[in-house]
Amino acid sequence: MMTAKKGDQIIIDFVVRTSDGRVVGGTEREGSQTLTLGAGEIFPQVDEGLTGMGAGEEKAVTVPSEAAFGPRRDELVVRIPREQLPADPPPKPGMQLSANGQDGKTIVLTITEVSEEAVTADGNHPLAGKDLHFAVTLVEIKKAA
Repeated sequence: MMTAKKGDQIIIDFVVRTSDGRVVGGTEREGSQTLTLGAGEIFPQVDEGLTGMGAGEEKAVTVPSEAAFGPRRDELVVRIPREQLPADPPPKPGMQLSANGQDGKTIVLTITEVSEEAVTADGNHPLAGKDLHFAVTLVEIKKAA
């Protein structure tokens, strides 16, 4: 049986869940994904899990939060006075804002709470602090040239 190795182009189906079972990604909507094994196109733990698999095989791989989107950082949750925000559109939970971080890079903040005086916004990735559980099926292997 042919098994996948670094450099092979492979086609996979997968579902990603958090530890509480919530589905947060996968190939159900967009269809199977094609990637090159070992090219850094998916988390290294999943890449490693796919190595040595044969077509039709399934595997469960966990990517710990530290290796996925990192830990949740309390300092990325900020309170912004309403007068510092544009009046239109009115802020509401789930809305996203852009801000410049201390290093000059743009940070995307998601509004989590709105009060008369201020909004609370979170700059953490929505999956920060969460372990990701991949259920992966190797659909096809196209050998490296």
